[in-house]
Amino acid sequence: MPTVIVENRDRRTTILTLNRPERRNALTIELMSELVAAIEIAAAESERRVLVLRGAGAAFCTGWDLNEVSEPQKAHASAELVAKMLLTVSQTRLVTIAVVHGAAVAGGAGLMSACDFVVAAEKTKIGYPEVRRGLVAGLVMTFLRRQLRERDARELLLGGELFDAQRAKEIGLVNRVVPRDHLDAEADKIIASVSQGAPQALANTKQLLEELWSTTVAQDIERALQHHMQARGSDEAKEGVAAFLEKRAPRWAS
Repeated sequence: MPTVIVENRDRRTTILTLNRPERRNALTIELMSELVAAIEIAAAESERRVLVLRGAGAAFCTGWDLNEVSEPQKAHASAELVAKMLLTVSQTRLVTIAVVHGAAVAGGAGLMSACDFVVAAEKTKIGYPEVRRGLVAGLVMTFLRRQLRERDARELLLGGELFDAQRAKEIGLVNRVVPRDHLDAEADKIIASVSQGAPQALANTKQLLEELWSTTVAQDIERALQHHMQARGSDEAKEGVAAFLEKRAPRWAS
């Protein structure tokens, strides 16, 4: 069973569905590898213009699979793949739309943030609780600093609390909030609008938006990965991940 389902709805639109519903689509090395490959294949087809990301089951994506993260031999490869996944999503020439429901948390919220558009179902829970696991949301921060006011970014990253889709829309993290059964129709409106644009003009517009920043996403990801890896190897991260898996409060050293 593939962990990413690929559907070419028509010659212009590819839909990628994260397919680990039993684990609320938690990110594994396998899933991220399949996602990166699927995006690259879609982008290589000249007629493709739009890429839709969605999640099977009850949630869009609840972040890294902490069972896998807790395995030391996989930690480095997992972190590098998170960076590669976010970079691939954000840098593809295709216009990307995250169709989000249930929950988009930690790495799942980061995946959402890396897209050009976000359509979220009402009552979707979103958040960046990394500090509560002894981790640093460095890779995600690459996108949040481009999308949010600093005060809002500090509140989300330092507080670590979950918030709903309407709050996400108010601060600029989500484009549209609709009832769950209207998600596909709302995404179709964006697809129809984007499809009226000239393919090269769309790609050039995305490229210019990137170039107007003083640093590139790739440069920010590289810097953020260093902070992320430093935190991931810390005693706090070991305790935070263990506490989450054991369903208890973490016992911080001080």
